[in-house]
Amino acid sequence: MTTNLLDNPIFTDEAAAREWLEARVWPNGPVCPHCGASDDDVTSLWGSKHRPGLYQCNQCREQFTVTVKTVFERSKIPLTKWLAALFLLTASKKGVSAHQIHRSLGISYKSSWFMMHRLREALRTGGLGPLGGPDKIVESDETYIGRLEGQTKMKAGYAHKNVVLTLVERGGSARSFHIDSTSLAQVMPVIRENIARETKLMTDEGMHYRRLRKEFPLHEMVNHSKDEYVRGEVSTNTVEGYFSIFKRGMKGVYQHCGEKHLHRYLAEYDFRYNNRAALGVDDAMRAEIAAKGIVGKRLTYRRPNGKAHADTH
Repeated sequence: MTTNLLDNPIFTDEAAAREWLEARVWPNGPVCPHCGASDDDVTSLWGSKHRPGLYQCNQCREQFTVTVKTVFERSKIPLTKWLAALFLLTASKKGVSAHQIHRSLGISYKSSWFMMHRLREALRTGGLGPLGGPDKIVESDETYIGRLEGQTKMKAGYAHKNVVLTLVERGGSARSFHIDSTSLAQVMPVIRENIARETKLMTDEGMHYRRLRKEFPLHEMVNHSKDEYVRGEVSTNTVEGYFSIFKRGMKGVYQHCGEKHLHRYLAEYDFRYNNRAALGVDDAMRAEIAAKGIVGKRLTYRRPNGKAHADTH
């Protein structure tokens, strides 16, 4: 990412922004988002009678642009500002607030707030295979953030807070989940689905982890209650490092997160961790990966009366 956003024409020129996005979303040429047709089955309608970037599918006869059926669809915000926000979000280690986007890009706070949630949706991934495998180490731990919706009183311990379970493969990826509690019924399905059985699993001494010895032949625990944090290769320091960045960002940048949006913030922090510099991903590459994630995802603004409003601000 350049030091000054204005150094890159995609942040100031709509045509350059559209061409940059088309090259990432359609690396092999335009593809109809309605029926999947491409190549000779797609005709460009650019010209004096049509807006720039408009295509028509010769198969289903639908017209489309690169933003159709993406998180950018039907937005009145210029594409140049969408890309500027995308680069800022993916390049900032602890995140960037909607207030900062509002001030930097000159759009309303309401627009920037919803804009950022759309971008977080683009960063969300799913359908991935299990973490770990032979000779791999995965660490699992939980942390607590914010307050459960509807909680008016502080409860003892962490009962009033949201629970986040994160799995981190050493030298690899992280996956975070918003769960209801640290009960066996909540934790075990996540671990079973997301960690390969041949993995060497590292956890703390939590009661909900003790049953894992029957499921993972290579399960080691550190006993934090007895001030044990490292025993040879056994530790949860990697996942705790992830939580350190996550909490500094949530408290220092975002300050407040509603329970219903927590999964999107987790997707944001997972994305940056999984595409970090230590894995050879620089700011420009990270933004390109994020741009490819906009496809097939829609997030609509919901008015106070409960009706969805797709033509977002």
